[in-house]
Amino acid sequence: MSEFSRIGLVGRPGSDRALHTLKRLIRYLQGRGVDVVLEEETSNALPGHTLEVSNNETLGKTCDLVIVVGGDGSLLGAARALSRYKVPLLGVNRGRLGFLTDITPNDIETKVEEVLSGKYMMETRFLLDSSVIRKGTLIGGGDALNDVVIHPGRFIRMIEFELYIDGQFVYSQRSDGLIVSTPTGSTAYALSGGGPIMHPKLDAIVIVPMNPHTLSSRPIVVDGNSEIKIMVGEANSAYPHVTCDGQNHVVTNPGDEIHIHKKPHKLHLIHPLNHNFYETCRTKLGWGSHLGD
Repeated sequence: MSEFSRIGLVGRPGSDRALHTLKRLIRYLQGRGVDVVLEEETSNALPGHTLEVSNNETLGKTCDLVIVVGGDGSLLGAARALSRYKVPLLGVNRGRLGFLTDITPNDIETKVEEVLSGKYMMETRFLLDSSVIRKGTLIGGGDALNDVVIHPGRFIRMIEFELYIDGQFVYSQRSDGLIVSTPTGSTAYALSGGGPIMHPKLDAIVIVPMNPHTLSSRPIVVDGNSEIKIMVGEANSAYPHVTCDGQNHVVTNPGDEIHIHKKPHKLHLIHPLNHNFYETCRTKLGWGSHLGD
C-alpha cells in the first residue's frame, strides 16, 4: 500500500489545458483508490465535482502529499502556504519544464505512479523570512522560497541603504535595489541580475545588487544561517518596496530596518527518480548538450 493515501490538489488553472490536466489527475488518483482533497480556489474551477474541499491549513495537516498543478509560480505559492506543515509537494507542470514543477502533462500517470509506488527522491529547500521594523515596531513582512527584493516600486530612482551581515557592516550602497535569494531562487530573478547559479542543496544565501552605482559591487554568497539587515537611508527620496517572491509588498520609509533570515521549517519537495538539476538548467537556460548531439 502506498504511503500516500490522502492527496491534496492545488492548481491555478487559467486555461482549458490546465483544467484537463487536473481532471485527468483526479481520474487517475481515484482509480488508485486515493482520497483526493481539493484546495478551495482549485475547487472553484471545477464546478459540479463531489470531492472534499479544504483550506490550506487542513490540507497541510491531514494530507500525506500535495500535488501542485501549474508552473513554478503556483508551487512557490503552495510552498509558502504549506511548508510549515511539513507535507511534501510534487509539481506537475502545465506547459514548459520548470525548475520546481518537473512532471510534464504527458507523463502524469507514469510519474505519479512511480511516486505512489515509493520510487521518488525527496529534497528539502529552505525559505526566507523578512520583516520590516520601523522605530522598533514590526510593520510588515513575508516568506519567500525564491527571493526577497528591495526595489524602488513604480518609480525608477536610486535607493540608498546600508547592508549588515551577522551584525557586521558590509557596505553602504546606491543602486536600484537588492535581491536576497535562496539557492532555489538563484535561477530566477537573481540570475537576471548577474547572480551565480547555486545548487539547490547548498545552505547559502546570495545577495545581488541591482544596477549598483559602483562597478565594484558584486554578488555576495553568505552562509545560509546569516542574519541580514538592510538599513534604508535617511536621505532617501524614494520609499523602497520589499517584495517576497514577487507577491506581497511592504512599503518602507527612510530609516526603516529590513531583517532577513532563514525560516526554521523547510519545504519538502518530491521529484521523480530521473530528476536532474543540470539537465533542467540545460533545457531552461539553453546550455549546450553533448558535443556531436
